[in-house]
Amino acid sequence: MASRSLYRRVVLKLSGEILQGDQESGISPTALRGFCGEIAELAKSTQFVIVVGGGNFWRFRDHEDVALDRTVSDNMGMLATVMNATALESTFASLGVPAVCFSAISMPKVLDDYTARAAISALEDGKIVISAGGTGNPFFSTDSAAALRGLELHANVVLKATNVDGVYDSDPHKNKNAKRFPKVSFKEVLEKQLHVMDLTAISLCQEGKLPIYVFDMQKKGNLKKVLSGENLGTLIS
Repeated sequence: MASRSLYRRVVLKLSGEILQGDQESGISPTALRGFCGEIAELAKSTQFVIVVGGGNFWRFRDHEDVALDRTVSDNMGMLATVMNATALESTFASLGVPAVCFSAISMPKVLDDYTARAAISALEDGKIVISAGGTGNPFFSTDSAAALRGLELHANVVLKATNVDGVYDSDPHKNKNAKRFPKVSFKEVLEKQLHVMDLTAISLCQEGKLPIYVFDMQKKGNLKKVLSGENLGTLIS
């Protein structure tokens, strides 16, 4: 029996790093199949739009010391998201789960071009939608792409899957006394500059009244708990 979900349609923002598992870079087959299996089960009762990052291969802020123009470096990062997205699509197919990948960067020999109309049609047909290529523009992160897709596709929430169990007042990896917020407003995130998503993404969601839920997806079962309403992360609204 499919689990009961609070949400009809969600945007799941997956970082590239989450797909590398215990590896230093690239894609871990174990992590990839594990996450896809978990999402596939939940997709029976919730429509999923997956926006995936590319940090397991390339990201500007990790390579600022390399003598590359920012636009070139960001374009490389967007291409990295395409590798992750096609890996997700192929893995879902191997599990017998209908999924389709759209790219904000036109590459018809590899992926279909993204349009909101095509993505909504796929969702209504029962397919998982995977969004690659970020926004299709340099200087915008995949966090911004997740916010944009959430608004365009009328999602109920953006789920930010990370390796930290919510939003803290300081870095919990550096400060053992860091305090986790179970709930925080968009205004507080912007004023306190809480580092959870880039400011463009936060501003977009604030203007569109689209809530964000930040949680640790590396713990198996957490995604299901979030969809069923358990408070194990931070709600930004």
